[in-house]
Amino acid sequence: MEHSEPTEQADGGSALNGHFDRTGKRPVPGGSGCASAAASAGAPQPPRAEPGAPRPVMESWREERTRSVEDNQTSLPSLAAAYTTILRGLGEDPQRQGLLKTPWRAATAMQFFTKGYQEKIIDVLNDAIFDEDHDEMVIVKDIDMFSMCEHHLVPIFGRVHIGYLPNKRVLGLSKLARIVEIYSRRLQGTPSGRRSKVSAPCHLCPTRLRLRVRASTVQERLTKQIAVAITEALKPTGVGVVIEATHMCMVMRGVQKMNSKTVTSTMLGVFREDPKTRDEFLALIRS
Repeated sequence: MEHSEPTEQADGGSALNGHFDRTGKRPVPGGSGCASAAASAGAPQPPRAEPGAPRPVMESWREERTRSVEDNQTSLPSLAAAYTTILRGLGEDPQRQGLLKTPWRAATAMQFFTKGYQEKIIDVLNDAIFDEDHDEMVIVKDIDMFSMCEHHLVPIFGRVHIGYLPNKRVLGLSKLARIVEIYSRRLQGTPSGRRSKVSAPCHLCPTRLRLRVRASTVQERLTKQIAVAITEALKPTGVGVVIEATHMCMVMRGVQKMNSKTVTSTMLGVFREDPKTRDEFLALIRS
């Protein structure tokens, strides 16, 4: 089972929850080339951190939206035009009766499939964190997950299991599913050529086997995004997230393996440090 933690990037930004914080270099909006450089030179610059000094880390669950409802309305005509071009490229006639409204339908559907870009975790969690003197494991399992492969734009679907040990604060149970919905409704990656350790339950014995298999690096990122968001919001004693998913890019095309599944996990805090806690979580989500 592969355990994930926030990582630091060499370019001056921190990669947390699959996103960079705002401490790295960013282009000036509306500018390019020399004009952009000139605008940057004239604008006040934040002080540079001394070498070796700790860099600020943004709480990524509070990050800004990257797409708004207004953006959807503005981009819909260009998306529909792109689908019209695709239909022509496939040898179809976009003007025939069955395809007249297909580009607009497809564009609207794609915006819905990726609606996680226009939502923020903080909007979901603000009124759903409660002070509670509870220190036993909380688990919500079999959360349906639907996403899109960023390489082929075909579906990924599966189940998410989430568990955490509260530290005087608990989260409304439905909000765990909402966190999954927000992060999964963004483009995700397909299984890569990189080998990684994935821990799979053995159905013939009570122990777990550590198998070296090919796993999806960006499904791992999605798994970590969910775990880190819960950790940042609740500051629990520990968090565990397991995702089992089918990638249609492996089923409908490529190797065409109908029964293949990718399993990824992230264990943080006591779930990572204490084997008994981790085993209890894994046994409960399998029960």
